[in-house]
Amino acid sequence: MNDIHAGSTPILQFGTSRFLLAHADLFISEALENGEAPGGITVVQTTGNAESLARIVALSEGEGYPVRVRGMIDGRPSDEVKTGRAVLGGLSAATDWVSVRRAFVAADIVISNTGDRGYELDARDTAETVADRTRPPLSFPAKLAVLLLERFEERPDAAVSLYPCELIQNNGDRLQDIVRQLAVDWKFPSAFLAHFDRDCHFANSLVDRIVSEAIQPVGAVCEPYGLWAIERKDGLILPCRHPSVVLTEDLLPFERLKLHILNLGHTVLAELWRQAGSKPDALVRDAIAGSDGQRLDQIWREEVLPGFASVGMGDEAADYIRITRERFENPFLDHRLADIAGNHAEKARRRIGAFIEWIDENGSVPMPNLREILAQAQG
Repeated sequence: MNDIHAGSTPILQFGTSRFLLAHADLFISEALENGEAPGGITVVQTTGNAESLARIVALSEGEGYPVRVRGMIDGRPSDEVKTGRAVLGGLSAATDWVSVRRAFVAADIVISNTGDRGYELDARDTAETVADRTRPPLSFPAKLAVLLLERFEERPDAAVSLYPCELIQNNGDRLQDIVRQLAVDWKFPSAFLAHFDRDCHFANSLVDRIVSEAIQPVGAVCEPYGLWAIERKDGLILPCRHPSVVLTEDLLPFERLKLHILNLGHTVLAELWRQAGSKPDALVRDAIAGSDGQRLDQIWREEVLPGFASVGMGDEAADYIRITRERFENPFLDHRLADIAGNHAEKARRRIGAFIEWIDENGSVPMPNLREILAQAQG
């Protein structure tokens, strides 16, 4: 790959997803225009996916990529094209491992979005196999462990901030624990472990933006709404300052709002869709405009909002419900209910059942509609 800029960017990113291109990478690009980001990004492909490889090739040209932002803003349709310019180079872990190592040593900020299974380990990564630094380990946590060790060897006093963006609760803490255990199991030096505990700052974060489709060979279509909530931690170097990036003492309220309003709303609509016969091409925007939308409005108004109010989050919930409904109404987003309905019973348990349990612990709010929908989804 063309790695002209690799090794000179302060930010290294694992993952080429269209989500990151339209989320963190676009925020950093916009922040750079205002002098509110430390510099550009080198992106690393960690899978053998052909589309991901095509993105890396296109990103390596360093000419930017389009992000089409389409949706509702203050009740009116908006459609504009932005250009992401923060990504300056692209590498493949499989074929450019030496360059990846060099880029990692130089970077002070690491971003990742490696998918739902990105933290899984591979039994073929062992102390013996990872000792050969000419070849990348197979799992992402193993790659991170050996790269952090090499960075420590070359820059022993340099702190690093890591921003996992995988949709895993306490993603930073989880990844930190996995990587540290690998370092212990593989008998990395005690000086490295001290450095790891002192200077490697893993941030818990929550990302939220609907990125509906890719633009080939590189680019994305997304909604106007975007959020990157980052839990404050001593020593963190921020990837940028941006209106969509929120630094918070506590991520849990953000997670509750997303899970029990937006995700809950999707699951309610999916269950009503199932009851009506599961038309394959039914869309969220059509459902919210009809009788199912009226039913969801009632549930939000009479059950979800009082539930949040009972735990002191009524104002935040009211604002988030308003924003969420506008997101569901997006006239440009072909969000199929069939896609949302995958793994339906488990989603209902986490999104609806957990909300009922949480509110029941903190007060008494009747939720007959939610209880009925939960029972139907799991029945």
